[in-house]
Amino acid sequence: MKCPYCNAPDTKVLDSRNSEDGAVIRRRRKCESEACQKRFTTFEKIELDMPMVIKLDGRREEYQREKIKYGVEKACQKLKISTNQVERVIENIEKKILETSEKEVSSKVIGNLVMMHLRHLDPVAYIRFASVYRKFQDVEEFVNDLKHDEVTQFKLQAANTKDETREQ
Repeated sequence: MKCPYCNAPDTKVLDSRNSEDGAVIRRRRKCESEACQKRFTTFEKIELDMPMVIKLDGRREEYQREKIKYGVEKACQKLKISTNQVERVIENIEKKILETSEKEVSSKVIGNLVMMHLRHLDPVAYIRFASVYRKFQDVEEFVNDLKHDEVTQFKLQAANTKDETREQ
């Protein structure tokens, strides 16, 4: 791998570590050039074929991780949420998308997945994302929608609790 600082062709791997779930390998490297000797980090991860995204107007475009990352980072701005937590949210969203095994997924499904994960991560991040994503016209519409989400979430939790009780 080339050094990002001096473009020297030779670098040495000093350390390799797997992520918690084994999906990413983090490598610490050092430039072999006598003049440079700088250290840097690289990440190696499996590249998956994500489905095409169907936009609200019917257009289709390639899945772009950066769009989700941007939205999640904006929602989490100035909150005590680490970069690792944001990455984990994005990885979980991508995992759910891939589990559908579909060749296409609607942007609405992706938006709802983001909201679901942000809801569990931080209520302020969830509200920030929901307020932009759902394009509310006024405060009353926003409050009514949040109340509806809370009722739905409560029903899902109650159903999950019943299922867990039956299994025991």
